Amino acid sequence: MGLTSIVFLFEVHQPYRLDRRMHEKLMEKALKGSLEYDDIQEAVFDNSLNKYVMERAAERCYIPATKIIVENLKRYKDSSKPFKVSFSISGVFLEQASKWAPGIIQVLQEAVATGMVELVEQTYYHSIAAFLPNHGFEELKEQVLQHREVLKNTFNYEPVSIENTEFTFNNDLACFFYNMGYKVIVTEGVDHILGWRSPNYVYKAWGCDARVLTRNYRLSDDVGFRFSDRKWDQYPLTADKYASWLAATPGDVVFLAMDYETFGEHHWPESGIHEFLRWLPGEVLKYGHLEFSTPREVAEKYPPRDVFDVPPWSTISWADERDLSAWIGNIMQQEAVRALASLYPYVKALEDPGLTRLWKMLTISDHFYYMATKFGTIEEVHAYFSPFKNASIAYGLFTEALGVLSKLIYDRIREKPVKVVSNLTLPLEKAFYFTMPDGTYTGVYVRSLKELYFKLGSVPLESVVYHLRSGHISAWISQVLLLEELSRKIQVLSREVDEPLKLVELVKKEIQSYLEG
Repeated sequence: MGLTSIVFLFEVHQPYRLDRRMHEKLMEKALKGSLEYDDIQEAVFDNSLNKYVMERAAERCYIPATKIIVENLKRYKDSSKPFKVSFSISGVFLEQASKWAPGIIQVLQEAVATGMVELVEQTYYHSIAAFLPNHGFEELKEQVLQHREVLKNTFNYEPVSIENTEFTFNNDLACFFYNMGYKVIVTEGVDHILGWRSPNYVYKAWGCDARVLTRNYRLSDDVGFRFSDRKWDQYPLTADKYASWLAATPGDVVFLAMDYETFGEHHWPESGIHEFLRWLPGEVLKYGHLEFSTPREVAEKYPPRDVFDVPPWSTISWADERDLSAWIGNIMQQEAVRALASLYPYVKALEDPGLTRLWKMLTISDHFYYMATKFGTIEEVHAYFSPFKNASIAYGLFTEALGVLSKLIYDRIREKPVKVVSNLTLPLEKAFYFTMPDGTYTGVYVRSLKELYFKLGSVPLESVVYHLRSGHISAWISQVLLLEELSRKIQVLSREVDEPLKLVELVKKEIQSYLEG
């Protein structure tokens, strides 16, 4: 019998939660004359709660669990079969730990320094970036590169393995990451995707040569969810019992992944979870055919057994029904995603670091997770994680935060219209489409003021004049490009200039003056 590789991956993340007193805090700061970006973020996000959660989890989980892991990493480092683990740590977790519990960073650095730890890439903001309409992969790449930078700066580490947020996965994502240089993608061992196959083998992504590791969710959840459940028929779960289950599991690799908060926060220290973690490596290594490994190592060691094919319309995750419904399953979530994505072109055009930061913080997946409307045990899991009483409150607060961001965008555009005009390119659903007076589409559309300027001469004159006289073009400039002054000038020209060619010429001059600043 060959060796079976046990791969442990710990998901380490804490979000920035929205503040229920957002409106009051904004009013208080406004009355004090203090509304810089730092003040706005302080009002929008509940950093008192965020700090409390981080400090509590550091004491119960992050620091003691990591110290236990470090002890075992060092204890077995020089043995023929060393102990190894992997961590996937969000950028926003590292931010909060640095501010409120720096001891976490120190013990994680100590773990990585042993050389027995693999760090797995993810998005910096643990975000839903990949699933934003129109610009999702553009934002995804930006956040992955930002995460790569923070891992380099914090741990001097450059990952080759990656997960998308919450193990979300499809063929397009896998090949996107592969083209970025990542060799291994980790995801969920979803039954309806695997079919008759086992999660305990290395697979190849469909359409590219990326290696795919699929989580054994049953064995993972035995620890992650069931460890302290006294009604479970296997309670109590001891290290030797769990090691015997691993030893009896067939396959090349048993990939176990769970929230790191499992070890002291979800299961409190009093449950015995820390002792379980302390003794598990030794119990596993008693079996001659078991070894510990990392995603990178098993992807290099074992040949792929088959293709793991997940079309984009069947995207999987490790949450709820193993799909995207935890984040975009209801109307509230879908509207929140649409509204957030609609602000992206303006944020990018303004090139304002404060605005960009606030927008990215709103892509954190937890905001949308709190809006889920589920039933039964799945609803109980959502309620456990959410700081809000119900999904409607979460949606209302997110909408309020979007309102704050929208107002900031509007104010900055009024201050810097030329910059916006120069940089703003809209998605197709916000483009202006030229039709004839009878509604016939001309086949011409524009997505920016610059395109409008150049295409006014190529559109049938009758169509241009129709849209000018009807106020369609001025409304688009005002409501979509947010250039109210230019819109008013075009409205005046459309009313006062009778001759069509002269009207178009004067409108082009007004647009040109904006483009030239």
